[in-house]
Amino acid sequence: MPTETAVIEALRPVEDPELHRSIVDLGMVKDVGIDGTAVRVTVALTVPGCPLRAEITQRVTGAVTALEGVEGVQVDFTVMSDEERAAVAALLHGDGHGHGHPTEEGGRPARTNPFTDSRTRVLAIASGKGGVGKSSVTTNLAVALAQRGHKVAAVDADVWGFSMPRMLGIEHPPVVIDDVIVPPEANGVRLISMGFFAREDQPVVWRGPMLHKALEQFLTDVLWDEPDFLVVDMPPGTGDIALSMAQFLPRAEVVVVTTPQPAAQKVAQRAAYMAQRVNLSVVGVVENMSWFRGDDGTAYRIFGEGGGQALADDLGVPLLGQVPLLAELREGGDDGRPIVVTDPDGEAGRAFFAVAEQIDTELAPKRVYRTELKIV
Repeated sequence: MPTETAVIEALRPVEDPELHRSIVDLGMVKDVGIDGTAVRVTVALTVPGCPLRAEITQRVTGAVTALEGVEGVQVDFTVMSDEERAAVAALLHGDGHGHGHPTEEGGRPARTNPFTDSRTRVLAIASGKGGVGKSSVTTNLAVALAQRGHKVAAVDADVWGFSMPRMLGIEHPPVVIDDVIVPPEANGVRLISMGFFAREDQPVVWRGPMLHKALEQFLTDVLWDEPDFLVVDMPPGTGDIALSMAQFLPRAEVVVVTTPQPAAQKVAQRAAYMAQRVNLSVVGVVENMSWFRGDDGTAYRIFGEGGGQALADDLGVPLLGQVPLLAELREGGDDGRPIVVTDPDGEAGRAFFAVAEQIDTELAPKRVYRTELKIV
């Protein structure tokens, strides 16, 4: 017959799907009951109506069923009290919210931007104008990096044209525990976006200072957990938001998206020059909508050709990839099915994986290793 201690230890490796921490360490396991070969576990959810209740049930059931002598598992749910949620928030502040500095009012740690001094590589995906598929490139690049085994987070900083929640297939808003925002995750990417706080048909009519503050909160009030990559979908152009993000993320590496059309290339050039003016490093160019391949196998260059290479040559950076124009790429963006997931071996999927590989390897910052010489 299993013991309560054995059940607790079996549950210790089980993580909350959103917080990525042990449900035992978070205090979510409230009660364990054993009746012969049947085990009942009561789990306290951080918020009512948790959208991942079924996933938690599956994880708990699998862990306990693996114990010798267990033939049945029942998972019941309750909800944490305000005091219990505050304790979880304090834990997150201390080990993952990352800030642990002298406290503000109420005894909470003062928050700072976790990306000013961390190992996270920040990729700012920029364009000079809208309509070049920048958000589609951002989404598929983020998922491709995640499929290479990295922890990936994303900020949809295009506050007027937010579209990444739909493109990633995220259907529920962030969970807020006390004052910690837990970003939802899909396809291996954790995301924060204005789309979680405004309806798709609701315009964001804010002036620069309000946008600046919102973007600051996207960075400081969210449980990011020090990802390997933070991919930022920048708004088109060179306005207030681009300047704010340059201030918040001074170590960002800029990838410029353009189409083959010379006119689009000239506009994208302005975004690249703006990045250089604020001391951000432009690391590469991605050319989107490079061609449409017909049923006869011919590549039809609808938007001309050469714009991406010309921009890369002008900036002195590599052309990281050329992405074809596909109906499936557009449909996947509308339905929350990124092309790198639905058709990874197709022409567009391979292009995105090639871009991700170059960023991950050839463009990776060089690390300096120090050794100590012992003189005997």
